[in-house]
Amino acid sequence: MVNQRYKTLVIQAFAILGFILILYKLANRNGNSISSPPNYQKLAESLNFKNNNNNNNIDLTNGISFGTDPFLGKELLIKQYQKANATIMTLCEERDLKGVIETVRKLEDRFNKNYHYDWVFLNNEPFSDEFKEKVSKFVSGNSRFGVIPIEHWSYPEFIDKEKAKLEREKMENEGVIYGGSESYRHMCRFNSGFFYRHPIMEEYKYYWRVEPHVEFTCDINYDPFKFMEDNNKIYGFTITIHEFLRTIETLWDTTKKFIKNNPSYLPNDNLMKFISNDKGESYNLCHFWSNFEIADMDFWRSKEYEEYFQFLDKSGGFFYERWGDAPVHSIAVSLFLSKDKLHFFKDIGYQHGVYQMCPIEDNLYNGNKCFCEKENDFTFDGYACGKELFSAMGWTKPDNWEKYAD
Repeated sequence: MVNQRYKTLVIQAFAILGFILILYKLANRNGNSISSPPNYQKLAESLNFKNNNNNNNIDLTNGISFGTDPFLGKELLIKQYQKANATIMTLCEERDLKGVIETVRKLEDRFNKNYHYDWVFLNNEPFSDEFKEKVSKFVSGNSRFGVIPIEHWSYPEFIDKEKAKLEREKMENEGVIYGGSESYRHMCRFNSGFFYRHPIMEEYKYYWRVEPHVEFTCDINYDPFKFMEDNNKIYGFTITIHEFLRTIETLWDTTKKFIKNNPSYLPNDNLMKFISNDKGESYNLCHFWSNFEIADMDFWRSKEYEEYFQFLDKSGGFFYERWGDAPVHSIAVSLFLSKDKLHFFKDIGYQHGVYQMCPIEDNLYNGNKCFCEKENDFTFDGYACGKELFSAMGWTKPDNWEKYAD
């Protein structure tokens, strides 16, 4: 009996000793002394990285790879990382299910699997349970589904519906893209003046607009939301392009009337030069392609933008013409913001339809594991506005830019 008890005590002693040795090794591995508890904050910070391959020489120090430490696990790292108050947002319909899933999987793989930001899906009709279930399983953060209020997706009382119908028919006969679409006009008006007022979206400060059927062709090894927040940026984009004049024939004249009434809304260091070649007399049709936007919604909620949108809305151009949210957003940020509040995400490979932003600088292309073809980069294409943008911002073009320009 005594021998058996002795053997038991010896086994227990060795087990305790072994456990102590394991703790000692873990403490040394994490740079802590055995007498003090691990400093999880420092450990989390040590997993951050610095990316010097950015376009404005600003350090991107907010990245963290969740789930990479076998001892702490991803949950602790998620809690340690202070995310921005931000969400990814997709406006879609039930029929977009396949395209939505494709896009979600791509952006999760390239970015969000490491950060677990929420993803908000909005529709002017309720999503089915099947849609919610199939989409949610691919989102690493919280999936949230909202219905757009009818007042945000309908005709305001001051619109002449018959006139609007006749204008749609006229544009359709002329072959204007989406010229005959009523729903497209509601969508553009919603994206111009209402999405940031949706009850779900009101809970967030930053958003990343993502559409179905788009491609992300490079790893995103940092947190763009935190980049925007830490560097005091308000509007981020990837692609510039010219608008179809037929769709916005009176937009600039309407804007000029608003500017005349509110000259104090324009800071001295605005980006007028990007959208006008003659100091504001006319609009050169350049805009940021808004199907990719990372922005601070406090700007859209500001007095300046809200008054601007209401002024545009009252003119009827969203329905009597076919004003898009892209030129509306672009004109607003170019006029009402200092140009240093805008950011070109030239390191994020992105494709929508036939147009794409593919990093042409080798350090970005190789460092971010891009698979797009540099030859297809749209930045300095003749139909793009890359040259106008770089000139207006005072940026130096990449050494090899002419190789990829048309």
